[in-house]
Amino acid sequence: MTGATVLTFPAIDEAALGAIAVHLAASVSDGGVVYLRGELGAGKTTFARALLEALGVDARIKSPTYSLIESYAVAGLAVHHLDLYRIADSGELEWLGLADLTGEPYLLLVEWPERAGRGLPGPDLILHLSHAGAVRDAVFSSSTPRGQQWLLRLAQRKSSIGNAPA
Repeated sequence: MTGATVLTFPAIDEAALGAIAVHLAASVSDGGVVYLRGELGAGKTTFARALLEALGVDARIKSPTYSLIESYAVAGLAVHHLDLYRIADSGELEWLGLADLTGEPYLLLVEWPERAGRGLPGPDLILHLSHAGAVRDAVFSSSTPRGQQWLLRLAQRKSSIGNAPA
């Protein structure tokens, strides 16, 4: 996988998606930005919840669908899970105080990032989830050297993840 910027997990079930999140958690524990893309019900929140649990969030993990943002503190890391589905205009992001959330170290998990326009920091990693019948396809792509390192580590663990083909 040297030099690659894309990692695909075809036809995975929910358990495998959770296992991927667990394996990724060790890499993102120093912070960064992850965009979560996909249609309604593709598994964005499921993935975020599994990642947050793997990072050690011991509070109830709520979906930010209505609140737009849920924040957690984990081992010196500020983790912010945003769901921007209800954002009609990127100007609405100003009242979320994103500039105040991005003090180091932080991890942003952003569902529906395309609704933010240029109002978000650029992603280190993008996860695109798409329905494939009763399962889903997960495609990760890196946007930064940090994201590429995350993918390299995840690729090394790929064969041990549920129903994901090696």
